[in-house]
Amino acid sequence: MLDKVQYWLDLADDDVLTAKALLNSERFLPMGFFCHLIAEKALKAVIEHNTGEVPPKIHDLEKLAKRGNISDKLSEEQVSFLDELMPLHVDGRYPEYKANISKTLNTEKCTEILEKAEEFLCWIKQELGK
Repeated sequence: MLDKVQYWLDLADDDVLTAKALLNSERFLPMGFFCHLIAEKALKAVIEHNTGEVPPKIHDLEKLAKRGNISDKLSEEQVSFLDELMPLHVDGRYPEYKANISKTLNTEKCTEILEKAEEFLCWIKQELGK
């Protein structure tokens, strides 16, 4: 049976590929959504690893980091990045926010977001010894 930690990391790796495809097709808002999923699944791997618990079915990255007992290890840049991702997950799906969020996204910004998401995933893997 597949290790539960590895399960979450494999899902995050798949989301990296999807985010890259979305970036290449200039579908910026969905790309941002998948970058949030990368961080979310990485944090759920942390929860499995550090607590042995099934991760909660929530999407709040700060709460997931706290639940995984990794908040104190996050750099200021990582905390800021996770905060930046939050509106791309929830708000980006609602019409009253979607237009404003979409205006902030372009190739350069989304490339930066994806790079940070990949860096965050790599950092999580290092923390977990994977």
